[in-house]
Amino acid sequence: MKKIGIVMGSDSDLPIVRKATSILDSFEAPYEVHVYSAHRTPVEARDFALHARENGFGAIIAVAGMAAHLAGALAANTTLPVIGIPAESGPLSGMDALLSTVQMPTGIPVATVAVNGGGNAALLALQILAVSDADLAAKLDAKRASDADGVRAKNVAVEAEFNH
Repeated sequence: MKKIGIVMGSDSDLPIVRKATSILDSFEAPYEVHVYSAHRTPVEARDFALHARENGFGAIIAVAGMAAHLAGALAANTTLPVIGIPAESGPLSGMDALLSTVQMPTGIPVATVAVNGGGNAALLALQILAVSDADLAAKLDAKRASDADGVRAKNVAVEAEFNH
C-alpha cells in the first residue's frame, strides 16, 4: 500500500491531524506527518510535493487555517490527489480557510473536507488508495457495515424509549 502524506501548516493543527492518524492506524495504513508552511517554509513544502510520488506516497492530506494556502501550494507541485482540511482558527472560525481551500483554479484541484474534518480526510485518502487495493476496499466496506450496524442499534434504543 502506498503511504499517505499528512502536512500541517503549524503544530497547532495536531488535534486535527490526530483524528486522521487514528483512522489510518485502525486501517494499518502507512503514513508520514510533517509541518511545512506554505508561507514560512515554501521550499520544503514544494520539495515534499515534487518528490511525493517517487517517495511512495499515493495521496496527500494538507491541514491549514486562515489563508490556508498549503493544500493549493502542494497541489501545484504534484499530480497526486491532495485533500485539504480547512482548520478552524482566527476571527472567521475557519470560514476563511474553507473558502481558500475549496476555491482552487481549474487545473489544480484540491478535494476539500469539512472544517477540522480530519477523519473524513483520512477516509477519503483510503478510498482513493482502495481504487487499486482490493484488501483495503474490503476493509472500508466492513467499516461502513459496522457504522450502519451502530446506527441501527441506536435506533432500536431510541424507539424502545419513545415509541410505546
